[in-house]
Amino acid sequence: MIGYVTLGTNDMPRAAAFYDALCAEIGAARVMETDHFIGWGTAMDQPLLMVFLPENGKEATVGNGVMVALRAASSEEVDRFHAKALELGGANEGDPGPRGDGFYGAYFRDLDGNKLNFFCIG
Repeated sequence: MIGYVTLGTNDMPRAAAFYDALCAEIGAARVMETDHFIGWGTAMDQPLLMVFLPENGKEATVGNGVMVALRAASSEEVDRFHAKALELGGANEGDPGPRGDGFYGAYFRDLDGNKLNFFCIG
């Protein structure tokens, strides 16, 4: 259902380094790139995570209530991926743990303040 998700940045080199390392940890890599955006994924026909410099030339801002959820295969992966995000300079928004009814998640903000989480079910 989801083709891609975009996050804004005001510093493409910094965002690129953060997501290159984080996406490598979860088995994804750059699959598209221009002067204004980079997209990471496992294949072009799979969902992508993209970071953009705003097309309107204005400053990128964080959307209140917006979050990107990235699926992990296990709680151990959630723990590892969350630790990697923090190691790369992300901010903790919720330690890894069960959130009820078989959902296990961990929350963080990237270097531009965008909120993401890693999760698994079961």
